[in-house]
Formats: sequence, structure tokens, C-alpha cells
Amino acid sequence: MKHITFYLDFISPYAWLAFEQLPKALRGISYSVTYKPLLFASLLKHHGQLGPAEIAGKREWTYRQVMWLAQKQGIALKLPASHPFNPLALLRLAVACDARGTPNRYVCETIFRHVWQTGLEAADAQRVPALVEQLAPQRDVNSAEVKAQLTAHSDAAIAQSVFGVPTMVVDGKLFWGLDALPMLRAFLLDEAWFDEPHWEAAAQTPSGVSRQK
Repeated sequence: MKHITFYLDFISPYAWLAFEQLPKALRGISYSVTYKPLLFASLLKHHGQLGPAEIAGKREWTYRQVMWLAQKQGIALKLPASHPFNPLALLRLAVACDARGTPNRYVCETIFRHVWQTGLEAADAQRVPALVEQLAPQRDVNSAEVKAQLTAHSDAAIAQSVFGVPTMVVDGKLFWGLDALPMLRAFLLDEAWFDEPHWEAAAQTPSGVSRQK
């Protein structure tokens, strides 16, 4: 049985859609999953990038596409009242719900739906306490231990060359994004393509130009 590490940030609508689609996409396959919340902004900072919602044009496209994808997948989605937002309180809550900092599917689903199915402010200080009460975390969400575990998740992701969310890691291979789910399924089914040199060869392709920032 293969094990999947699923890196996520509740700020990402693509992470929400991939999270919802994962059981359907992998139906009939024996696997296990560890969900690891991380701060997407830490990945962006490490790689010197802006998030999709910080780029004019791409921002609007992102919202339009995820709304279209959600209705095609039969998933109710309402954009939060403002986006992007500071997800730290929600991430720490998720981490605090498990001794190892890896929340179960119910916890992740509850927080994702808090963000993406209400149309309200995701980080509203009036709403988050009710969410904390509902999930009843095992530890203080603002403890040094919880904060350190969240940072450790981000550091572990960066060490594995993760650059965005959602990213699913299996046997050292990274599958990034909602649209990677069919590829992930093929890998878990031992498709012959993955035994050929394509995967490693892609990393050896030389760059023909480099732009200075």
C-alpha cells in the first residue's frame, strides 16, 4: 500500500478541490494519506514568487476557474468575502488537533468548508473561536509547540522541493495541483510510463534563457 503526504494550505481553492476529489480520483486503490498543513506564503518566499491571487489578471482567472471547476465537480463553492487572507490561525488550529501536527480528514474538511463554502471572512476573529470550539483541538493553538510543527511542515516541504499547494508526495515523487490527480492515480497503479526514463529526464532539460529579477 502506497502512502501519500498531502501538503495543503486552506488559503488555496485548488487545495480544497483536490482534497475533495482525492477519494473519487483514487477509488479502488489501496493507499493511506497524511495531511500536512503548511504556510503557502513560506513556499512563495523561498522560491521568490507571488501567489496567483497577487498577480493582476491571474487573480481574476483563478477565481473564475475554481468556481467553474467546482460546479463541474458538483462541489458547492463560495468565494470568501476577501482573498487572500492570513491563514495562520486556521493552519495552527489544524496542527493543534493532532499530537503529531497531522490533522485527520474531518478536521481538514471542516476548515476547508469554513473557508470555501460560506462566503464569509475566513479569518474573521468572530468566527474562528466557534471553529476552535467545534474541533476541540488537543493543544493550545498558539503554543510554541504548535507553531514549531507548522514551521517544520513548511521546512520539510521545501526540503522535498515542494513549490506549491496542493502537492502530493509519494515515494519521493511530487504531484502538484488538482490536475495532477489522474497522474497520481496512474503512478499508484504502477503504470509502465513511470518505469521509463521520462521522470528523471525532465529534470535534465537545460534552460535556454534566464531572466534576472
